[in-house]
Amino acid sequence: MKCLIGFLIIGSQAAPINQRKFQEEMETEIQEKLESLNITLAFDELEYYKNMSANLDDQGFSDRMMTDGFLGAIDPGSNTPGSRYIGKHLSTLLEVLQLGQVAYEVEHSLFGGASCTACKAGLMFLSFYIHSGVELERLIRDANMMCSTFSMVSPVMCKGLVKSFGPEVYWIVRKLHHSPEEMCSFMFGEACSVRYNPNYDWDVLLPPVPKPQPTNYSYTGGETIKVLHLSDTHWDPYYEEGSNANCGKPMCCRRTSGPVVDKADGAGHWGDYRKCDTPLRTIESMYRHVNLAHPDLDLIYWTGDLPPHDIWNQTKEANLKVLHGTSQQLREYFPNTMIIPALGNHESAPVDSFPPPFVSGDHSISWLYSALDKEWSNWIGNGHSPTVNYGGYFSVNTAPGLRVISMNMNYCMNKNFWLLLNSTDPAEELKWLVYELQLSEFKGEKVHIIGHIPPGHVDCVAVWSKNFNRIIARYEDTVTAQFYGHTHVDEFEIFYDAEDKRKATNIAYIGPSVTTYYGLNPRYRIYEVRAADGIVVDHETWFADLEEANRFPEREPYWQKLYSARDAYNLESLSPQNWDKYVRQLELNSTAFTQFYEHYHSGSKDSRPECDLICKKKIICNLRSSQSHASKEKCSDYHDSWTPWSYFNIFSWFS
Repeated sequence: MKCLIGFLIIGSQAAPINQRKFQEEMETEIQEKLESLNITLAFDELEYYKNMSANLDDQGFSDRMMTDGFLGAIDPGSNTPGSRYIGKHLSTLLEVLQLGQVAYEVEHSLFGGASCTACKAGLMFLSFYIHSGVELERLIRDANMMCSTFSMVSPVMCKGLVKSFGPEVYWIVRKLHHSPEEMCSFMFGEACSVRYNPNYDWDVLLPPVPKPQPTNYSYTGGETIKVLHLSDTHWDPYYEEGSNANCGKPMCCRRTSGPVVDKADGAGHWGDYRKCDTPLRTIESMYRHVNLAHPDLDLIYWTGDLPPHDIWNQTKEANLKVLHGTSQQLREYFPNTMIIPALGNHESAPVDSFPPPFVSGDHSISWLYSALDKEWSNWIGNGHSPTVNYGGYFSVNTAPGLRVISMNMNYCMNKNFWLLLNSTDPAEELKWLVYELQLSEFKGEKVHIIGHIPPGHVDCVAVWSKNFNRIIARYEDTVTAQFYGHTHVDEFEIFYDAEDKRKATNIAYIGPSVTTYYGLNPRYRIYEVRAADGIVVDHETWFADLEEANRFPEREPYWQKLYSARDAYNLESLSPQNWDKYVRQLELNSTAFTQFYEHYHSGSKDSRPECDLICKKKIICNLRSSQSHASKEKCSDYHDSWTPWSYFNIFSWFS
């Protein structure tokens, strides 16, 4: 693009850059391309070239097109560059979508300009095409054709993804009348230049009860209970030792992953650092170890994500089998321990799809919530069925004076397309949360909140996260700790006072994953919690060295303590204030950050990526961002050496 070429030329001359002008030029150029795009003609062009190559199947056409361009696919004898013959509108569509970059950003939850632009172009296409009267069957056919033709993913994945997502996307888009800019800004927040839209803005109502003066807690001493935190098991029932672990797909290590060309590509016995999920024997080994090393467990927090990552291959029936199987494993290994579960984003089929209660019929989520109610009632009883069946959340007393609230964080998931229809407090979950917290405040109870997606994570939509932060700020004296998963790494989020932005008020612990997906060792977390008020006194992370375990497949993996938070980080206590001081230390002390980064990646060595300045700033920003899509606010003016910084402003990365 001409503005990108200009950027490179200017950069090479080390001249000052006018950020605003550059960004405006980028937006103008993209907007011009979108306005010139005729979706119908783009599909006509694609259909024409497909018909010209009718003797090739989808895979053959795709392979030849990627090598020789469209003209090469039609006439293999031609050596003329095929890209210039794609057609004006199809060429524009491909350029705007930037499919490869979008796939990377979505997979890694690093939403940027490519995701935003593709979102606008994709929604513009879908809205135009669906509102033109096209039937679902035609949309499915065209989507399969585009997906396989342009090698977005393999033909098998294309068919699976389109079959899984197509019907609900068709149903949702037919009912949408917002602009692509409004919808993409809602979904991707900062990456799409947040714009005010009354359709996606709302405030949860807080009761007119004066906020009590926060208690000056002591964070040490007192009788404690032991809590095991398990998250992101991602059990793969079809994991096969020796299968291809380097298959080029989003998930490997199965019989269907293709031939093993190089012996080094064979999947390990206990798991693999590459894009593979967890075999049952590794999960059961961990359970056996936990029983031996921690026979005095009092509670288990189980924060979701049970099925494997083969999202193109999943069905409701298969996911329910994983739910039942994983629940049965926990009942078998911990028959006398109370387990408090929370719902992950992978439990639904398709993934991330959690329709609010007003959606009934074929698209209703009742198939999952009723199954959760049946499985979860083994631990929490039958009295919580109304809220579990309505919205996948519940509240339960675990000990005198301590309540645990399990949140369904999927109603803040930005890839949950159902939120585009109505994002206002889906399933009235935050209204219910306020009620539960106010009741606990009246009773003098302290509360732990558990969930899957951390409220400050980029996957959580901004308006939901903003309202959740308002609730925590109001009830900071009642909520003494929070526990999440989802990221697969070992981290936390600090909540700050709304007025005094340097005053830390609450902490959300983000437990590491059991799955090794990917580049990680399998891990679990143990919390030492004061029984009287739920204060976390200390926590330990335990792991098994996967590389070492795979060297001796006949032996049980050696599970060991990776670190204790108070000892490793030299913390007087785990108060929010001390965690804030520690994060300030990470910014200034490279040795401290190196230690934290080793723990962040579960002690894995060769598979741990290098962390440069941008990586370091992102991690530190995450640690102090309990509100999503607010990095400019949360990560600025933090330390005297910090300048205004944002994930999505490239110019701030190097300042």
